[in-house]
Amino acid sequence: MNKSKAADLTKRYALFLIGLFIASMGVAFSTKAGLGTSPVASVPYSVSLVSKLLTFGGWLNLLSVIQIITQVAVLRGKCNYGEIAVQTVLAFVYGYLTNLSVWLIRGISVTSYPMQLVFMLLGCVILALGIWIQFKGGVAMLPGEAMNRAISKVSGKRYENIKIFFDIFYIAVSAVICLVFLGRLEGVREGSIVAALAVGSIITLFNRAFDRLTKKGE
Repeated sequence: MNKSKAADLTKRYALFLIGLFIASMGVAFSTKAGLGTSPVASVPYSVSLVSKLLTFGGWLNLLSVIQIITQVAVLRGKCNYGEIAVQTVLAFVYGYLTNLSVWLIRGISVTSYPMQLVFMLLGCVILALGIWIQFKGGVAMLPGEAMNRAISKVSGKRYENIKIFFDIFYIAVSAVICLVFLGRLEGVREGSIVAALAVGSIITLFNRAFDRLTKKGE
């Protein structure tokens, strides 16, 4: 690999890691809102409310491991183990960044429902921005998205449909955990539904805005 390619790869990974941190801040804001976090984070967050064995980020790491194992099982001999190794490292980085992000905004108090709505919407926008930046980095995928891609590839089903199925699945599992162990909905609420519907649309808006700015700059 020559120096220019190495420099470009370094920039791409740096961009991806920035996006990863921003996405973790989006999850932290959604969690702080108390109206339910993003679908993929809802199960780890719900479990963290029930069991203090691991932190929120620690349970997020465990879910990532399950997603990676599922991906390997689905792809079998077609699995790219180099990519799996990168995913594993980045998944654990994301888990720790989520813990850091939750810690950074720990002193903020959300005392009213309107304020909860503001934090929930901010969380969606920040999460969408983080995911969009990760896509622009173009070097890796987090285990959840990579698992969806693998299942889509093997089953022949559209990626979007697989993602919707698992988003609904995560929300349902989180709801069951909260109702059984806490007697109330905590990790998943209306915010989880909004995040499932809104984040993809916000990413599309970021793409359109970027394309327009790029065209104006030419």
